[in-house]
Amino acid sequence: MLSQYLYISTAPTLGREEVDAILATSARNNPARGITGLLLFNGRNFLQLLEGDESEIATLMERINADARHSGVSVLDRRGIDARTCPDWAMKRVLIAESIASRREMLERDLPEGLDPEVRKMIVNFAVLN
Repeated sequence: MLSQYLYISTAPTLGREEVDAILATSARNNPARGITGLLLFNGRNFLQLLEGDESEIATLMERINADARHSGVSVLDRRGIDARTCPDWAMKRVLIAESIASRREMLERDLPEGLDPEVRKMIVNFAVLN
């Protein structure tokens, strides 16, 4: 069964190079595990959407929870899905525009179309916070 998780965490001391390294590792490891998704980082917090087999996602969430580079991992949404929203994204970094005014427009353009409206709203709300 396919599952989709959406979580947030806090990583206030993480630099851009470390975020890039996380993305590179995800892009390298996720295809073999059948995991797809997207990642937003606002300079202080992560928001990540993960999709894949329930057991693979649960294993990955254990690793994420144990990762000392961030804290306060909180699952916002967890659901079974019939089809992936991000089938081609081993882990896509969705960039957040500097201007809060343009963030919503940029996300509406970049987020996958099949995303559940509730999940889309949580992602957009996260992005316009800071």
